[in-house]
Amino acid sequence: MSISAKPTTQSEDPRQYSNPLKALISYGQSVWLDYIRRSLITTGELARLMEQDGLRGVTSNPAIFEKAITGSSDYTQALQELVKRKDLDAQGIFEQLAIKDIQDATNVLRPVYVETKRRDGYVSLEVSPYLAHKTQETLEEARRLWKAVGRENVMIKVPGTPEGIPAIRQLISEGININVTLLFAQEVYERVAEAYITGLEDLTKRGGDLSRVASVASFFVSRIDSLIDSQLADRIKTAKTPAEQALLSGLQGKVAIANAKLTYQRYKEIFSGPRWAALASRGAQTQRVLWASTSTKNPAYRDVLYVEELIGPDTVDTIPPATYDAFRDHGKPRASLEEDLEGAFDTMQTLARVGISMKEATDKLTEDGVKLFAEAFDKLLQAVEKHGAQSAPSAINNLTYRLPDPLAQAVKDALADWKTSGKVKRLWARDGSLWTNSDESAWLGWLGITDDQISRQDQFGKIAQDVRAAGFTHAVLLGMGGSSLCVEVFKLTYGRIQGCPETLVLDSTDPAQIRDIESRINLAKTLFIVSSKSGSTLEPNIFKQYFYEHVKQVVGEAEAGKHFIAITDPGSKMQQVAESSGFRHIFFGVPSIGGRYSALSNFGMIPAAIQGLDVPKFLDRVEEMVHACASVVPADENPGVILGAILGTLQKAGRDKVTIFASPGISDLGAWLEQLIAESTGKQGKGLIPVDRERIGMPDLYGSDRVFAYLRLGSAPDPGQDAAVAALEKAGQPLVRITVPDVYDLGQEFFRWEIATAVAGSIMGINPFNQPDVEASKIATRKLTTEYEKSGSLPPESPFFEDQGIKLFTDDKNARTLKQALGSNPSLAGYLRAHLDRLHSSDYFTVLGYIQMNDPNEAQLQALRHAVRDKKRVATCLGFGPRFLHSTGQAYKGGPNSGVFLQITCDDAADLPVPEQKYTFGIVKAAQARGDFQVLVERDRRALRVHLPADLAGGLKKLLDAVQQALS
Repeated sequence: MSISAKPTTQSEDPRQYSNPLKALISYGQSVWLDYIRRSLITTGELARLMEQDGLRGVTSNPAIFEKAITGSSDYTQALQELVKRKDLDAQGIFEQLAIKDIQDATNVLRPVYVETKRRDGYVSLEVSPYLAHKTQETLEEARRLWKAVGRENVMIKVPGTPEGIPAIRQLISEGININVTLLFAQEVYERVAEAYITGLEDLTKRGGDLSRVASVASFFVSRIDSLIDSQLADRIKTAKTPAEQALLSGLQGKVAIANAKLTYQRYKEIFSGPRWAALASRGAQTQRVLWASTSTKNPAYRDVLYVEELIGPDTVDTIPPATYDAFRDHGKPRASLEEDLEGAFDTMQTLARVGISMKEATDKLTEDGVKLFAEAFDKLLQAVEKHGAQSAPSAINNLTYRLPDPLAQAVKDALADWKTSGKVKRLWARDGSLWTNSDESAWLGWLGITDDQISRQDQFGKIAQDVRAAGFTHAVLLGMGGSSLCVEVFKLTYGRIQGCPETLVLDSTDPAQIRDIESRINLAKTLFIVSSKSGSTLEPNIFKQYFYEHVKQVVGEAEAGKHFIAITDPGSKMQQVAESSGFRHIFFGVPSIGGRYSALSNFGMIPAAIQGLDVPKFLDRVEEMVHACASVVPADENPGVILGAILGTLQKAGRDKVTIFASPGISDLGAWLEQLIAESTGKQGKGLIPVDRERIGMPDLYGSDRVFAYLRLGSAPDPGQDAAVAALEKAGQPLVRITVPDVYDLGQEFFRWEIATAVAGSIMGINPFNQPDVEASKIATRKLTTEYEKSGSLPPESPFFEDQGIKLFTDDKNARTLKQALGSNPSLAGYLRAHLDRLHSSDYFTVLGYIQMNDPNEAQLQALRHAVRDKKRVATCLGFGPRFLHSTGQAYKGGPNSGVFLQITCDDAADLPVPEQKYTFGIVKAAQARGDFQVLVERDRRALRVHLPADLAGGLKKLLDAVQQALS
């Protein structure tokens, strides 16, 4: 392998590189990767990154190793051997594992080390964070690790604490390469640089070879903005004038970069002049500044901000995988590090002028950093003990499947293709050509969201504490689709947590449902979470209008905004509404994450924190799955890719009804999966049709169009489900079993199924990140509501049949078909029979209920769907409108034309006004139902609408009786 690894200079033209990462070389910056695990090395991925991206080094830390151990089988065999050694405790075992990885990585990087004349090609290994405040112990451990690794291109990481700096000087004087970590303040950086120079001078006195010693000063960036921005946000809320607000707002997102730019200027000053020249003449290298913590923590900022703004000569940037892939995909290199230095000085002066102490902030960040590294080391040692005691691979790979032989071979072939073609790597590299090569690469921000959320986990504790301190008893989520379904999963899975507000979810324009929510809360003690990615979605906006007006009447206009928070993308209409209405908080989504992939972003995690979940614990579990699905994990060992290969391959074989069974304790996960699967894959006349909440039947009820997924809660399984699923498996039906050990492992399934859906989409040849047919229903609804605003009524419509207050509607084509099938004796049961007789093998039947979603109504509709399932032997689906429009509606309109639809609407017993609008919630619901039905028939779907009277319970009973008669 030929590696272009000459010393970093600015002599090359960046335009010669199509890869933004590789272009950084021409600006004098070296790219290192902040990540290591055994399979990164053994699969050849590290060598590939060196060749493809110009990668020049690797850094590691305890958190990285811990996730690699818990989230993969990379270390299983080695752990089983090492635990047999009685001379090793958990830390000793870890060191053996880590040293092996560091040695192997340094071997791979050695050509870079040689060709850059020892400037790059390093791999870093950290001393125990327990020693951060112990100088002598740090010295002893650094010497021991240096000797144990035995590679001249290793760097030992030592924190830049007051106790670490003397150790750094001494270690440099002994010729040991040092990566100084946890630097935040310019003043501390200067002391570290002084320690390095003095150490070199000491080495000179000993007659040492200065050219063989290297060091970097790891200066942390984005963490500074996370802390300072938080302080600024608090100050903005109490600002007395618009001018003061503007001054404070103008500092947000600027301090970290300004601080780094000024630190770089000090680097240039320190490593110049006669003192340094004397050392340089003996071959000494400057101690380059290494930018660390360069992932973007704030979703409102560009995801590669801290890479793009700190590009300059003689620097290093160690980049975590998600940011690394993002920069490769859409980074824009330029010589930015010395741009607008005057502005950087002004930023720091303004910060001091508004009374925020940079010293206090950086001191806190240093101590917090030591604490976080120590906590990560604790978890690492626990992981070593736990997984060393296991005789099987990590429990993260808890998926098994059984398929008929031809299907099993097809899946095996698909996995082989993904493995040999490097498609897992292409997925993580955001390669749009893996799908349709349209805009897919712009929608893969979810791949790195867990790590980003973990890095800003303090915000979850703060919002939870704020809500509890304010005395809110309820939190009502106002949203649709991806903004509401994951929150509903949390509500129904975890329930009400002591000391925290009860979560309620409103995702329906049905007046009775809105009235029911309002009857269960005290407006004066309720927090409303307005959740809308685009900020322009109809339902969250009118929900906000309604409840804001009612809260204002109770607590007054000055206090009303304090009862609301917004979760939305930066710059959205909802952000403007929230700011103008004085909302309590605004949290941002990530623009590169679509709604159905947003459960692990703020759209899911902020409501989870308010509900009382231990969000750091939840995310920590998720991160294990992220590592298990990483780019370096072979396709046939990758839990997300395996599941996706099964789903995509079986869809192509005609088994496109993904039937989901879940243990009672996690049963609502199916509703979230419905949206993810249907909205992602149902397009271009093909798709996977998710079937949720259909009770398990006898094997003879099922045809050859199904694939079953059983999500079993290990801590609370249902023996009846186990037996019924076993019968299906015995009958030869394709079955995927996934064990969810504990409810706090639920987030792992979010990520596993997201990967799986992306993989299935690739195999199916569609774009799994768009939803072209959802917009069609929105447009049809908008036309109807606009018409109502103008004329005060919806366009007239006439039923083609009416009996006992029940009316039937459809388009002319469907009406003709039904009348021809029925003959000369029309009746409700007769028309239903004619409609249901249009179901054929491999079709599916769907009930679309634009009625209040409650237990009695659902029981009636469940009885209806199961009556059809049992008689017709077809898959059945049930959705409540309008929420399913933002979920399964895409597959019903854009997927295969194999659905037979029964839409149910009703007269509302009582309506509710929408403030500032002529239309009411009842009118909106009616418009949504009619718009939905219009698009269905435009797509040539077999659809019938049944309109019930205001006596909904009586109407549903009559309908069920008629369906049962039709099936008899």
